[in-house]
Amino acid sequence: MRPVANPPNPWLSRHVELLGAAPPADLEVYEEEAKSIVSSNDSPDLAFRFSINPYRGCFHGCAYCYARPTHQYLGFGAGTDFERRIVVKTNAAALLDRELRRPKLRGEVLAFSGVTDCYQPIEASYGLTRACLEVCVRHRQAVGIVTKGALVERDVDVLRQLTHAASACVFVSVPFADAEMARAIEPFAPGPERRLRTMATLADAGIEVGVAVAPLIPGLNDDQVPAILAAAKAAGASRAFTVALRLPAEVKDVFLPRLRQAFPLRAGRVESGVRALRDGAWNDARFGSRMQGSGERARVMAQLFTLQCRRLGLALRGEATQTRPRPQQGLLFGDAARGAGSDP
Repeated sequence: MRPVANPPNPWLSRHVELLGAAPPADLEVYEEEAKSIVSSNDSPDLAFRFSINPYRGCFHGCAYCYARPTHQYLGFGAGTDFERRIVVKTNAAALLDRELRRPKLRGEVLAFSGVTDCYQPIEASYGLTRACLEVCVRHRQAVGIVTKGALVERDVDVLRQLTHAASACVFVSVPFADAEMARAIEPFAPGPERRLRTMATLADAGIEVGVAVAPLIPGLNDDQVPAILAAAKAAGASRAFTVALRLPAEVKDVFLPRLRQAFPLRAGRVESGVRALRDGAWNDARFGSRMQGSGERARVMAQLFTLQCRRLGLALRGEATQTRPRPQQGLLFGDAARGAGSDP
């Protein structure tokens, strides 16, 4: 990896209106010539087989991000290094073009991003996600996106082309209806209201939109689910999914201190709720339970989410909507039976 002496400043770009004020954090950018760009998995918990991540690390700095441990593979830390030392795969589009000339992705949906947010602020300068989407248009490659970034609005033109050439669906992640709570846990991501406006912009442009209420954190945001789903429906969402909070060791060491600092009176209840989903443990890596949890608390949370979606007319993952038929490969990332997928 080659460190960049003066990282591009996205707040001085032409997309400044999408990003807001620069947060008080030092940013280090490393450029690399990646050897591959499409990742595959055979996990029964993930509802997609193939994904692409133009960036490593994520400036949004969400305390709960399950991807934090991946930064340790680079010799970096899972804490502030994950948020401030961003790796840019400068040849992402060229590699994707090469990959899509091969038959392995035919009939599959390509997920943007399986790990870190493809529309985090540095995308405003590098434009790798847009370049990759343009490659997908040329190859008529179906795409699904999960993001918190309002910058996705910039690419409405490409997403519309992709909708006609193959299929495209954008899930906007909105775990909180409460803006102050969101800022405490997701410090450098756009606020909930801004994300809802992004959903409306995409929906008005004819792009299929969903809402990801992920992660669902018992005792913290589970009571906000009805408000989030109703607001998302009003903004044009046609479908929804959720994932229960996961706390691998390195993520736990980031999430719990921030939780206790921001919400000292609620922290104990949240911690008890999280452990109730994992048979008393902080995390459960077993297939079949790691995304949704297990036990009565997990069952009730899933049931309430489903009932709210039914009431509002929001399709769950893998279901067809009234306006869009179900394609052969399944909507967005595949069949609902394969699991709830991931959260950027």
